[in-house]
Amino acid sequence: MAATVAFILICISAVSEVVFLLRKTKSADPFSHLLHLTAAALLFFTTVYRSIKIDFVAVTNTFESLVFFSACVLLILFVYRVQKRWKVVPLIQFGATIMAILLLAVASSPLAPSTIQPPIPALQSYWLVLHVTLSFIGEAFFVVGFVSAIYYLAVKDDEKKKNADRILYTSIAIGYPIFTAGALIFGAIWAEAAWGAYWSWDPKETWALITWFTYTAFLHSRLVKQLRGKVSAYLSIIGFAFTLFTFFGVNYLLSGLHSYG
Repeated sequence: MAATVAFILICISAVSEVVFLLRKTKSADPFSHLLHLTAAALLFFTTVYRSIKIDFVAVTNTFESLVFFSACVLLILFVYRVQKRWKVVPLIQFGATIMAILLLAVASSPLAPSTIQPPIPALQSYWLVLHVTLSFIGEAFFVVGFVSAIYYLAVKDDEKKKNADRILYTSIAIGYPIFTAGALIFGAIWAEAAWGAYWSWDPKETWALITWFTYTAFLHSRLVKQLRGKVSAYLSIIGFAFTLFTFFGVNYLLSGLHSYG
């Protein structure tokens, strides 16, 4: 129920954002960030409620993962909106809002059954909790980077491009170490505890590594090669495409040790 209310609030937020975009005002609408915060709180409440029901942290199936992922995206949007240094522009905010809506739409579809049930023994590890939660927090920042990259490529104004590039870089610079810790470090520790090996070249492990290399190339191109602009935008888009495939593509198209996650 709470997740459904959150979904409705996000949709209302998107409508509000569109109205202000059509009015072509320089400022963002005054309501959407509050709706984002409320929706994020409801989604986190859903995670807590399900955790109490199963007596474990509820991030072990597709529905629970998408609920947590969406909540992180919305919370990050709220933080970007209220702080002054990295204030996100209305179109980027709208794009990220749409991404949160799409994630919750998948969560409410037959692809992600919402039945509350305890995870299998292999998933009952707090190394897994660190692995999943940190991975999705990092990927939530990648959502902002992805939308910023599209905005950068779409606009012509130099000042708007500069602002989009700044948001693009900061979001990935923050998300990258969090994703690295969750997807690779804690993922390997959990894999050793669950399967007896830190690395098994499982499809999800492989695609997570490909995703990590892409974002590593993004940071390398900016910090070492001093390449910005279109190079950064395209690498961000490619990296996020790999992020989505690592989660959805591997889950539904490929089989492996992560097939139950």
